[in-house]
Amino acid sequence: MERTKAWKTFPFAKLERSGMEAEEMVRPHTSYLKDVWRAFKRRKTALVSAVILLILVVLVLFGPMMNPYNYYSNDYTAINSPPTAQHWFGTDTLGRDLWTRVWVGGRVSLLIAILATLFPFLIGMVMGGISGYFGGKVDMIMMRCIDILMGIPAMIYNILLIVVLGSGNISTLIIAFTLTGWMGSARAARGMVLQIKAREFVMASKTLGASPARIIFRHLLPNTLGIMVVGVTLTIPMIIFAEAFLSFIGLGVAPPNPSWGQLISIAAEVFKSYPYQFIIPCAFVSLTMLCFNLLGDGLRDALDPKLRA
Repeated sequence: MERTKAWKTFPFAKLERSGMEAEEMVRPHTSYLKDVWRAFKRRKTALVSAVILLILVVLVLFGPMMNPYNYYSNDYTAINSPPTAQHWFGTDTLGRDLWTRVWVGGRVSLLIAILATLFPFLIGMVMGGISGYFGGKVDMIMMRCIDILMGIPAMIYNILLIVVLGSGNISTLIIAFTLTGWMGSARAARGMVLQIKAREFVMASKTLGASPARIIFRHLLPNTLGIMVVGVTLTIPMIIFAEAFLSFIGLGVAPPNPSWGQLISIAAEVFKSYPYQFIIPCAFVSLTMLCFNLLGDGLRDALDPKLRA
């Protein structure tokens, strides 16, 4: 009773507002992309990773122009030179400038990683969209074929394809990774399409007479882009590692074109005597993979409404 009386005697003042003011939006206008950006900025590790990746991309593009050396010329007066004011990362066993070779090699490795990730995801999204939308026998046949193909490790496919198509070529690596990398994204796209195709906007499109192709490419696949972008950022470091491994065993990019894996392979032979030649490319491979993984985690949290704070 005392609490009720105290509540009633509290000096509240009624706020008079006109009709227009009562309808005014207090929260500022926003959009989906603004919401994603605001959520992404709260993930400090992902934001720092994006900045580091941007710096790496700038160095990969313009780093070789910062000194007078190219990636294939030899300086026989500075063979196996440690990092100096003249050669910032030192030189290798043939007197080639490592600063230039690291950034040209990064250009090759990132080009392979990005293209060998985007092409399989595009193919996988289309195949998964078709399988998930039509269902039935189409879905069963496509998924059983994917299950059979995924039963064998992808690296074995890659090695066999590279041996058949010819090693040492950038396009060969991209083709090999594309032919073996679309199956995982197809299964992921199929699962999301199965969830989305029962939604009201898909039923409305069917009622209005939209063709299956229009429904798949205009309604279903665009609604899977958020998750697929996260998948791309998480797959790129796997491709970087796979390319480095193939170059390390001699099936990657052929000399004189460098890649990070090739630099590591050459430096492994002289690691005990000149460890800087091995540590520098390994550090950039590890840093790039770590940043892409952290960026993917941040994008996943930002794009998922359930995980937004």
